[in-house]
Amino acid sequence: MKKDIHPKNYRNVVFKDMSNDYHFITKSTVVTKETIELEGVTYPLVKVEISHTSHPFYTGKMKLVDTAGRVDKFNTRFKKTQAMKKDKKSEE
Repeated sequence: MKKDIHPKNYRNVVFKDMSNDYHFITKSTVVTKETIELEGVTYPLVKVEISHTSHPFYTGKMKLVDTAGRVDKFNTRFKKTQAMKKDKKSEE
């Protein structure tokens, strides 16, 4: 096996699901700017939009999580293209 290819800066990090405030601690090398204090210990904090506690596959609920508004943006673009296609057909 190759030597010195794995990172050496593993540390405990808190990952927080922003949709339901669930958090868990695991070891990671991720670089973060935020911290959180849990049980008197300060950990680096990584905010995630979805985790196993909010993902539809694991929860069985078909809940759409769209924090960035991507679905709405797509729908408005799609409506515009459909309107343009109808206009071209009516001109012919």
